[in-house]
Amino acid sequence: MYSSVVEFIRGVFNTTEFIPLHEPRFVGNEKKYLNDCIDSTFVSSIGKYVDIFEEEFAKRVGSKYAIATVNGTSALHISLILADVTKEDEVITQPLTFVATCNAISYIGAKSVFVDVDLDTMGLSPKALQEFLERNCKVIDNQCINMTTNKTIKACVPMHTFGHACRIDAIKVICDEWCIALIEDSAESLGSYYKGQHTGTFGELGAFSFNGNKVITSGGGGVIVTDNEALAKEAKYLSTTAKVSHKWEYVHNRIGYNYRMPNLNASLLVAQLEQLDSFLENKRDLAEKYQEFFSSIDGISFVHEPKDSKSNYWLQAVIVEDIEQRDKFLDYTNTQGVMTRPIWKLMNKLEMFKDSQCGSLENSKYLEERVVNISSSVRV
Repeated sequence: MYSSVVEFIRGVFNTTEFIPLHEPRFVGNEKKYLNDCIDSTFVSSIGKYVDIFEEEFAKRVGSKYAIATVNGTSALHISLILADVTKEDEVITQPLTFVATCNAISYIGAKSVFVDVDLDTMGLSPKALQEFLERNCKVIDNQCINMTTNKTIKACVPMHTFGHACRIDAIKVICDEWCIALIEDSAESLGSYYKGQHTGTFGELGAFSFNGNKVITSGGGGVIVTDNEALAKEAKYLSTTAKVSHKWEYVHNRIGYNYRMPNLNASLLVAQLEQLDSFLENKRDLAEKYQEFFSSIDGISFVHEPKDSKSNYWLQAVIVEDIEQRDKFLDYTNTQGVMTRPIWKLMNKLEMFKDSQCGSLENSKYLEERVVNISSSVRV
């Protein structure tokens, strides 16, 4: 069975060479814009490509403002600060996520609280969220108080896993009802929509990533999106070392962060953004091929976009029968030069988050033992 999977993937990518999980494609104006940036000498955080990228990205996702950062983790960190998350506060998120989600929460000194995911979206479950809040929390003076810990739950950070949108509209309704700020971890979901609206734009703030393995990349990079002008200005200010604007004086009146995206990276992203539609079309075609192939393979099901959503299919994924089959699948494919990877270890199992409060994590545990990512690159 696994040999037929490897044979199929090699046929789809038309190669007998090593196949990485997800490699970048630079087939447009990347070198042209990069050379132009170098020639301008504006290679750091000031330059025309930063401005162009922020404007074009905001248009692309349908937000009023976009603030470019050095990576997605920094974008999420600043977003949490803007949501007034402080030391000793709590932030609800999902245990089935990349560690950067919880790292950003920890940078502030806040603590993650883990709530289960839905099986079909692999993202935060509104049902599980509602049940956790009703069981453990009360709203007192317009703040959500966790009666178990006596701490304030300031924010909720759902993540759109592998580019598949979670039920973000229902999550927003719950967060509004419980006086919790909604921040979307959209690191993986550029080009994904839920009920016709782009991910990252349902909450007051959304954070995206442009790491080397994302749909578009500049080697690193991130961006914050929001419709709130005051928050947008504060995001740019905090991410630029909290420097007060002046012709020559160095005045900084708060602790700030050196999180601004360099113009060099932005020049690559402007070129990558021009190709986003073709990348997404290519990845959707790959998903359709995988869907057809795995429909005839017993014991392996392909993860397709959930109802009411349009996924970017950033990382293609399959679900196998159990952890034993998962490990056999991983061993065989990687031995044959076709890179595959398991989904992340649950965050509450990591040493630094093992004491975090958790709801019932039945679905997260099920997926942790069965989900495998398979070759997902844009084919050339």
